[in-house]
Amino acid sequence: MTTEAKNDKTVVLDQDGHLANREDWNEELAQELAYHENIGELTDRHWEVINYIRDEFDKKGDAPSIRKLTKESGVSTKELYKLFPKGPAKKAAKVAGLPKPKGCI
Repeated sequence: MTTEAKNDKTVVLDQDGHLANREDWNEELAQELAYHENIGELTDRHWEVINYIRDEFDKKGDAPSIRKLTKESGVSTKELYKLFPKGPAKKAAKVAGLPKPKGCI
């Protein structure tokens, strides 16, 4: 685990760089995490994905797979890779303040 200062708040990250404590997450921190992941400024489409996976996590205890994300969120696979390059499910979960999805390497 590592500790990082984000927006004058110290947060603990797990070994994969995801928040260790979901309660630390807020939209401001999400934007900071997005910059750290080279995603840039979060758009409405980013927020659709983030809100969808947070809702799914609350219901089922795990972030959805890419297949489920693209099937149910209204965001195509191509667009998902544009929004969260190089590992969209993992990066979207990270920005959403969630643990790495179980299906991710």
